[in-house]
Amino acid sequence: MTDEDLSWVVENERELHAFPWSEGNFADSLRAGYNCWVMRDEAEPVAYAVMLTVIDEAHLLNISVARTVQRRGIGGKLLEYLSSEAQRAGAIQFFLEVRPSNTAALALYERHGFVAIGRRKGYYPAADGRREDAIVMRREL
Repeated sequence: MTDEDLSWVVENERELHAFPWSEGNFADSLRAGYNCWVMRDEAEPVAYAVMLTVIDEAHLLNISVARTVQRRGIGGKLLEYLSSEAQRAGAIQFFLEVRPSNTAALALYERHGFVAIGRRKGYYPAADGRREDAIVMRREL
């Protein structure tokens, strides 16, 4: 991911998420040196991800697939790529948080070896000013 990708990423982020990351969140991730990718099919962007690696851990902060290409295995391919990149960077475990209401993401993560290890109460913003928990998941690399 580069600055040139941000308009596409932010447009998709707003379409895909009720509480999207801002352009500033993505720009800050780039500036901070986080691992940021845009996956392309031919020349067309189809997915993006932001991952942080620290010592022997990787943390998936954002992974999203454009609505027009969902259910084609792209999310799984990107997740496996991220896992291999994390491992290459020295990570031996991979963490993420996911909304319990995001059943498609939960199923994807479970298919790729992630296991629920905890819960963060009130982690995500939700409708009507409420908060939604996060399921913390981990995968050994």
